[in-house]
Amino acid sequence: MNVRKTKGAIVAISRLGQRRQVVIPKSICEQIGLRVGDFVEVAMTKGLATIRPKTLVDADDILTPEEEKLVRMGEAQLKKGKHVLWEDTKKKLNL
Repeated sequence: MNVRKTKGAIVAISRLGQRRQVVIPKSICEQIGLRVGDFVEVAMTKGLATIRPKTLVDADDILTPEEEKLVRMGEAQLKKGKHVLWEDTKKKLNL
């Protein structure tokens, strides 16, 4: 892939694939923080197409590493048949 810098911008020429897929050069992906599976927003303004990273998840909805660990532990317990009914938990908490 031909990548070059022009007037402070990185320019790359890509070919449009059969399924209208376009390969974004690795150097550009790294600069904007794109990884495989990420979403992008494609916009058309005055004949110019722009591609921007798009976050579809609210930042407050992302689990911390500690929370992820607890969720994984809970899922493992459920697979083993270990669980507690919500009604029993509420009674213990006096709710």
